[in-house]
Amino acid sequence: MQLRTFASLSLLSWMSPGVSGFATAPMLRFACSQLVVERLDPLVNPGVNPSPHLHQIVGGNAFNVSMDPKNDLPALSTCTSCTFSEDFSNYWTAVLYFRARNGTLKRVPQIGNQFLEEANGGITVYYIPPYDGHTNVTAFKQGFRMIVGNPMNRKNISTAESLSMSYRCFEKNWGQIDTYPGGGNDTRNLPNYPCPGGIRVNNFFPTCWDGVSLDSPDHKSHVAYPSSGRFENNGPCPSTHPVKIPQVMYETVWDTREFNDKSLWPEDGSQPFVFSMGDPTGWGHHGDYVFGWKGDALQRAMDNFCHVDCPHLKNQTYEQANKCTQAPIVHEQIEGWLKALPGEEPITYD
Repeated sequence: MQLRTFASLSLLSWMSPGVSGFATAPMLRFACSQLVVERLDPLVNPGVNPSPHLHQIVGGNAFNVSMDPKNDLPALSTCTSCTFSEDFSNYWTAVLYFRARNGTLKRVPQIGNQFLEEANGGITVYYIPPYDGHTNVTAFKQGFRMIVGNPMNRKNISTAESLSMSYRCFEKNWGQIDTYPGGGNDTRNLPNYPCPGGIRVNNFFPTCWDGVSLDSPDHKSHVAYPSSGRFENNGPCPSTHPVKIPQVMYETVWDTREFNDKSLWPEDGSQPFVFSMGDPTGWGHHGDYVFGWKGDALQRAMDNFCHVDCPHLKNQTYEQANKCTQAPIVHEQIEGWLKALPGEEPITYD
């Protein structure tokens, strides 16, 4: 099912940022189709309906406005939009809009990633064990959650977190694919030129855990990046966060092709896209994660260094995954040409 033409990528050769040389790495890679697009953020704004800005959410249909950490997501969900059917986690990011010369905005649709084109938009999710193929990681526990990125960022602050994000401007038919995220012509901010095949953005989450806290007040302090080196070259975790966890990565592909006519772009030549939190730079892109795998499924996958085709996990067809959707509880216009971003989020440059 998922394997298809992905076999050539299942032993993906990536030269990771900061790593000299290529590494062949096991990577559990799968599609999670769109569950719902709405203005909720149960991590940063739990119980707030609506939240300040719009998100696109994928995963299990137990997603709700509060996401109590005591909830057993596999037990509460009746379906998941992910193709691994034991994954009822929720994953979400901000939403991209196109801003025309007259100031009106239109939501940019998403498309399935390369080799996962049958997915209904959504997010491509990765869980990556250490690249050496034998070091073990500890899978997340029920109630675990974290975020990466800062929606208020509007410039490069050169932290490990900000360097974990990059944008790829695709040529037609997935051109410029065979390089690691952040390599080649990838940028750390939204590309300022038309992309014939759309724009992909990726985020790498931290890979070290304090071993105790399932969350923290800022949803970040209980996790960390390696104290030296990188996860890809087995960099050590800091003593405060000694437990190695899987490297979670999101990839979202925005289908910007209908907006490539430069006559629609700002007259000063600046790029016309803006994220739903009012970010026209791309530096504020962020991702939210709530763990929800059933039983020990994720640990089994990590222990067996699974790729896209994992015999240790149950899966479902794209058709089944695409059918798992949720009706929004925030009733507002998010499609078509809008006079302002949903929630009237102001567009800011600093």
